[in-house]
Formats: sequence, structure tokens, C-alpha cells
Amino acid sequence: MARGRRHDHDAGGDPELLAAKAALRDEVWTALTAAGVARFPGARNRISNFRGAEAAAQRLRELPEWRRAERVKSNPDSAQLPVRQRALEDGKTVYMAVPRLAEPDPFFLLDPDHLADPPRRAASIKNAVRSARRVAVADLDPVDLVVTGCVAVGMDGARLGKGGGFADLEFALATEAGLIGPEALVVTTVHELQVRPAGVIPTAAHDAPVDLIVTPERVIDCRDRRGARPSGAIRWSELTDEKIAAIPLLSALR
Repeated sequence: MARGRRHDHDAGGDPELLAAKAALRDEVWTALTAAGVARFPGARNRISNFRGAEAAAQRLRELPEWRRAERVKSNPDSAQLPVRQRALEDGKTVYMAVPRLAEPDPFFLLDPDHLADPPRRAASIKNAVRSARRVAVADLDPVDLVVTGCVAVGMDGARLGKGGGFADLEFALATEAGLIGPEALVVTTVHELQVRPAGVIPTAAHDAPVDLIVTPERVIDCRDRRGARPSGAIRWSELTDEKIAAIPLLSALR
């Protein structure tokens, strides 16, 4: 199978760390594919959608932290569509990042009281434009829950994305703007094959850890084991000119 261009092709930072992360991504994508649990269009080169995503979303929904949350910031990937759907069904406001932060106003705002489609359709990136409005970071209210997609995640909360760095940039921008405070909970939903022991996932200073890992089978609380969250300041020295040019908001802030 063609591997395609790596998402970290325009990433800055330590080449050895980038290579170690890429090797672990490949290991996880291969495992998901071999086990037959990756959904269309396949595991590789993406935040992989997986069989059991709905069960993981339901398990998250049953947590008291979920019930208390009023505003949720979520990644736009298919693996977390069931989470966004349930958030809207439960009356929560959802902020969903525009893929690759590719617009000057890089978030969709989904108001559960003003949807053009049922929650499942409205929560998809394809249909969000019918129900959502584009908003700038400055127009967002502080969130209670941050939902992030992972390729792999460690039991110490260490997160590995697909390599583009967009989730960490979103986190930095939102933290710097005061939208993600110290009390906001960071969660992910994944397949069991994506979970790794503590200390296995290599991390950089800009990598934002997760507090809770939710699989179809269990909830893993990482809050007592995870590393410190990044300060929120954008680490310009770790961004290449190519990456900055591809994200209008970064270009405007530079």
C-alpha cells in the first residue's frame, strides 16, 4: 500500500523525535489495519476511524465530567463524530476546528438550538456549514471539555497525532486566548489497539497531553500521571515557514 506524504513533512523540531513518532504511527496504523477494525477509508495517514467509536462516545457520555460540561471544543475527524453528535444531542455548544486551520476564522460554532440538520449530520465536517457559523478564536467562550483525536495515546496521557501539528496549535491558540483554562478536561476516544504503556510515546514541549482516555471497553484516568500542559505560547521557533504560510491565522499573528 502506498504510504503517501507524511503529515509531518513541513514540521520543525528534532529529526530523531519526528522519526520516532512516525515509526510509532506506522506501527499503530498497521495494527488497526491487520485487526480489521479501521473504518473506511482506512487507518493510515489520518486520525483513524474505528469500529466501536460509538461505544467509546457513549462511555464518555456517561461520565460526570461530561454531564457537567456546557461547551465542548472538538477535532473535526470522523473518529470523534459520535462524540460531537452526543454533545449536540445533550444540548452542549460545540466548537469544531476547521480542517487544517485553513480559514482566517478557524472554528465552526454549532449551537444545539439552531441546527439545520439532525445532530449526527450537523456534527460532520461535510454538513457543518449548513448549521454552523465560522468564528474567530476571539469569538469563542471558554470551554469545559476538549475532545482530541489521536493516532496513539499513552497511559500517562502522552498524545500522538497524525503529524501535522494542528491539534497542538489549536490548543496553544485557545489556551493563549483564555479559552482552555486549567480546569478544562482534555479527553480522547480511541480503540484499545491505539493505547500504549506509559513512557512509550515520545513527546516534545509543545505536545498537549490528555486527561482521560476512553475506549469502547474502559476509561483510563491519566490526570495523576500526565505531564504538564504547554503554557499556550506559540513556539514560533519550531514552526517552519511552510507551516506558517499554510495557516492564515498564524500568518496574521506573525
